[in-house]
Amino acid sequence: MKFSVDNRGYYGDFGGAYVPEMLHPNVEELRTRYLEILNDEGFREEFYGLLHDYVGRPTPLFFASRLSDHYKTRIYLKREDLCHTGAHKINNTIGQILLARRLGKMKIIAETGAGQHGVATATVCALMGMECTVYMGQLDMERQRPNVERMRILGATVVPALSGNMTLKDATNEALRHWINRPTDTHYIIGSVVGPHPYPDMVARFQSVISEEIQKQLMQKEGNPYPDTVIACVGGGSNAAGAFYHFLEDEHVQLIGVEAAGKGVDSGHSAATTVLGKPGVIHGSKTLLMQTADGQVVEPYSISAGLDYPGIGPLHAHLFQTGRVSFQHATDDEAMEAGLELSRMEGIIPAIESAHALATLKKNQFDPDDVVVVSLSGRGDKDLETYIGWKPKNDE
Repeated sequence: MKFSVDNRGYYGDFGGAYVPEMLHPNVEELRTRYLEILNDEGFREEFYGLLHDYVGRPTPLFFASRLSDHYKTRIYLKREDLCHTGAHKINNTIGQILLARRLGKMKIIAETGAGQHGVATATVCALMGMECTVYMGQLDMERQRPNVERMRILGATVVPALSGNMTLKDATNEALRHWINRPTDTHYIIGSVVGPHPYPDMVARFQSVISEEIQKQLMQKEGNPYPDTVIACVGGGSNAAGAFYHFLEDEHVQLIGVEAAGKGVDSGHSAATTVLGKPGVIHGSKTLLMQTADGQVVEPYSISAGLDYPGIGPLHAHLFQTGRVSFQHATDDEAMEAGLELSRMEGIIPAIESAHALATLKKNQFDPDDVVVVSLSGRGDKDLETYIGWKPKNDE
């Protein structure tokens, strides 16, 4: 299919597996076995069984009537915030922990930005009785303290990343170093559609349950499985990959990915990769990457700990290059305003990541009869201190 990964691990010009020699056996083992395992009937039964009984799927597709009236269109919220642990991340960690067990790996490492992937990884490791080490940037640990404590309560060891700007990129670097030193007994649960092949494809497949459910739920509610528009925030892009997955080949469905503009795309404090990036290699794959003229990674910035990544997954780079997805961006202030708007209109406090997707509702024109689905990727509990401390510009 046009937007699927090819047998070399590429989406068009992007993807591949650029890894040190020490990691080649691990990545090669995953590449040769992941599809066989994922397609095994016993694996699928266990995976979907846990999604139903443990994660709480299917998550609701909620018609937001007041928000719909406000924007004069039909807005549905895909409630990934109601998953166990509070975000979509657990869809992937359930899948990967089952995969790791079938590969005979009993130690798990992960990276995390906002902490949601770390919590989801610690959760499934507790469920399966596996040792768990999570790398998290020191700055992210400070601004996402509740998630750090949740990981520790669940039995994980949380290791601070002290290099760079001490956020997600740096946590990923540290996790890769750990994996290089312990390749035989350890599986690295990457939290987004980034990293060397087969991770981007594997994570997208696990997250595709989101769009699979959207189709079934819209069929029940609207008599048509196809929305007019799907909107999702993009950092590395796992939530967006899952929300878009079953619509990629149906080009009458408009897909909008929303990146973090931070303090403005031209401010020097941004994470809008599709505006500021160019092709490069980061964390094992060729993708779009924010970098200097001599190839040094530009430190990203966002008020949202889950979106301040200097690149996007190679699938999203391909979707941007081909024009299949309209990539837009929202500033810190726009996202915060949209998060508060949803809270006060619908009684749902979204994660600040998800609020970036909501912020584009006012930037696009929709017809009154359009069906617009917004992936509400996570809940805002972890962001309460940021919401409390934020002041609109006109209040300063």
